Amino acid sequence: MVDAALDRLLPPETAAPATIHKAMRYSVFAGGKRIRPVLCLAACEAVGGKAAVAMPLACAIECIHTYSLIHDDLPCMDDDDLRRGKPTNHKVFGEGIAVLAGDALLTEAFAMVAKAKPPKRYPVQVLVSDLAFAAGSLRLIAGQVQDLENEERHASLEEVKTTHLNKTAALITTSIRLGTMAGNASPAELKRLTRYGQDLGLAFQVIDDILDATSTKEIMGKSVGADQKNNKSTFPTVLGLDKSKQYAADLIADAHKQLKPFGSRATPLAAIADFFLTRKN
Repeated sequence: MVDAALDRLLPPETAAPATIHKAMRYSVFAGGKRIRPVLCLAACEAVGGKAAVAMPLACAIECIHTYSLIHDDLPCMDDDDLRRGKPTNHKVFGEGIAVLAGDALLTEAFAMVAKAKPPKRYPVQVLVSDLAFAAGSLRLIAGQVQDLENEERHASLEEVKTTHLNKTAALITTSIRLGTMAGNASPAELKRLTRYGQDLGLAFQVIDDILDATSTKEIMGKSVGADQKNNKSTFPTVLGLDKSKQYAADLIADAHKQLKPFGSRATPLAAIADFFLTRKN
């Protein structure tokens, strides 16, 4: 459903200039798990909404996530040649087009939000503001800056947590918040699912750090050992592997706690939380 919606909402490859639209679609359709848009749709359903209402928001989030990956892989950032088992965008299209493809996906995301038809409690301007905050210099970009500045130094646990609450958890959290708002949630429901999203986002990064230290390029579909190569402070370098695994488990346990009032409607969100803890790539 998400893939079909993205295909419909993004400009076709044939739209001029074709190079940029091919580059955008190359990364969007490179085989991602669609975790963030699925979280958006599942959150909408958890509060009694219909997934179709949240679909433009789900696609917007995936576009922002993909843009962040394209830029993250650039030589001036993490300098990665592989993403999702395929050459990264700049390896195929060159650095200039890769930068512009990321810029275009970020812009298209807000056009998608403008197409949403949310309930009166949460008008489009509220959704735009929430997404812009999560993707801006106080959250997603702040986290990327902090991540770069954490190279070649020993950051504290609180500094690593702050970095990844911004870099990783903010977009995962807003995925859930936008779906929750599209489902016309009460303020109390929105607060609970926001906490669930923060738990989930931080756990995702803890597991990602563990996998970067212990997995293989073949399993991950991207380069591993990059954190060690860049002498980057991560959860395993600060806590150790065993304590990092326990920390992730504690976060997922709290995420499940937040879902209890939603009953069976939150079954997909609970399953995704468990998947985060046990994923291999």
